[in-house]
Amino acid sequence: MLIETQTTPDANVLNFFPPVQLLKSGTAEFIDAKSLRKSPLAEHIFDLGGIKSIFMTAEMISVTKEENASWDTLKPEILAEIMDYISLGEEAVISADEKQDSGDVTNRIIGLINARIRPAVQQDGGDIVFKSFEQGIVYVEMRGNCAGCPYAMVTLKEGVEKILKTYIPEVKEVKNYETPKA
Repeated sequence: MLIETQTTPDANVLNFFPPVQLLKSGTAEFIDAKSLRKSPLAEHIFDLGGIKSIFMTAEMISVTKEENASWDTLKPEILAEIMDYISLGEEAVISADEKQDSGDVTNRIIGLINARIRPAVQQDGGDIVFKSFEQGIVYVEMRGNCAGCPYAMVTLKEGVEKILKTYIPEVKEVKNYETPKA
C-alpha cells in the first residue's frame, strides 16, 4: 500500500496522502483530548507521542510534531497507524454529520490555511494570515512578497477561495483584510 508523504516549508509539519478518502466532506483538526474522541485514527497517532496537532481533509492528513520529536522515528510509526486504519476500514472521524458551530468552522479554516495554503504562499516569499470569519466571508491578510503584489487578488480568488470553499461549505467568499485607517 502506497501512502505518499510531502514535506512543507515548516520542518515540523509533514503531510500524508493515503490512497483512500478519509472524510466525506469538510476538514477536521485535532489538538486536544476532547477533539481526539472524535477520531480513533487521530487518537492512535497522538498516542505515539511527540505530536502537537493533526489536520485532516478528504485526501490528506497533516501532522505537526513537537519541536523535540524526530520524523525519523515518527514517520514510519504514523505510516503504520494509517495502514492499520485503512485495513480495519474504520471511520476517520466519528459523528462527522453533526452541525458545526462557528468556532469549529473558524478552527477548520485556520487549520486548512496553515496546512495547505500557507506553505504554497510561503514558497513565493509571502505569507497569508487569517484575520476573521464573518457571515460566510473569510478575511485574510497577505504579507511579504504577496502584500501589494499585482497577482495577490488572483491568488485570493483562484487559489485561497477555491480551496476553502471546496473543503469548508460554510465559506462563501474570501476577501483581503484592510487595515483600518487611523
